[in-house]
Amino acid sequence: MACFTAPLVESVIVSAVTKAEEKKEMSGSNASTNGTGIKIPLSRRLKWLTNMLYGGSAILAFEHIWHGEIVPWFPFLTAMSNAKDTANMLNEIATVGVSMAGLITVVWLGVCAVATSIVNRPDNTETSKI
Repeated sequence: MACFTAPLVESVIVSAVTKAEEKKEMSGSNASTNGTGIKIPLSRRLKWLTNMLYGGSAILAFEHIWHGEIVPWFPFLTAMSNAKDTANMLNEIATVGVSMAGLITVVWLGVCAVATSIVNRPDNTETSKI
């Protein structure tokens, strides 16, 4: 029905945080490495999350348009035509939508962990001896 709205709202919030972090990084108040060897700026990592959330929301919105749950006339969501469907829609947003947004964020944390391990791995340029 409208489960794509929860990741969409999160992506808008993360976009605002990304812009604020970019300003901080440009002003020089945020060092590129904080002693742990991390070389990927936080704003870039947040852009990864934003792209994942916007992409997932777009695909879900397309799927809802395809199935006729989103229409080009007011109220745009067919579930808002009566109170019972609206209650079901809000329940779906609160359960399925928030779960999807949370799962995307957990996957993003995994991507960040892998990226950090790749960036921080030692450079082994020695060839192995046979």
